[in-house]
Amino acid sequence: MADYQERPATTTTVIEKRGSGGMTFAILLLVVVVAVAAFFLVSSETSKDNAVTSAATQVGQAASDVGDAAQDAVGSKGE
Repeated sequence: MADYQERPATTTTVIEKRGSGGMTFAILLLVVVVAVAAFFLVSSETSKDNAVTSAATQVGQAASDVGDAAQDAVGSKGE
């Protein structure tokens, strides 16, 4: 007599779905791109603001120097 095991009458098949990681990665990448773009836009605006402030300060200093020179010129003629 042969020894053998009987197979079960029914079998269960398990199907695992994968691939949702690609969508998660795409969303994460989009968030990173938006964050980097926002950083550079804000940084660019700050640089422009600093440049305008510096230029305005220099113009103000030049106007002050011209005013001092004008006062000196008037003062030396009046003496």
